[in-house]
Amino acid sequence: MARAFSVRDNKEITYWFGAEGDVAISYFSYVANKPGYETVELLEDSVLYSISQENLQELYSTNIEISNWGRKLAEYELIRTEQAFVVQQSLPAATRYQQLLDQNPHLIRRVQLGYIASYLGVTQVTLSRIRAGNKIASMNSSIIALLASFSEPASALPAML
Repeated sequence: MARAFSVRDNKEITYWFGAEGDVAISYFSYVANKPGYETVELLEDSVLYSISQENLQELYSTNIEISNWGRKLAEYELIRTEQAFVVQQSLPAATRYQQLLDQNPHLIRRVQLGYIASYLGVTQVTLSRIRAGNKIASMNSSIIALLASFSEPASALPAML
């Protein structure tokens, strides 16, 4: 696991989580050939592979499959970034949290809650309230399902004589 973050007003703002097989790249750094504005932090022991920009450009110019892969990666990242922006701007924090869990169920076990709160743009206290609300809603759903199982009509019960 990894995360990308930047620091604003002495607070770390997480905006990306990566897992096994993900590409970690600063597109600003890659395109502008300048240092990126983010820091990528490994959250677990990892094996990383790197390639210089010069060698990557050579591969792009000599291998159409790798060139197409690079284009598709950039397209995917553009879509992912756009979706993240729209979600961040339009959905309530509790919905964003649920979507994050639905799309990345492993995160809750592998990433500190403070990083998740930062990613969602909320405080840890707010995230705790959201999580507590989710647990209560889940418990309520379980209780309702249990009660529904007892509401079978009498005719459905076996005869007791």
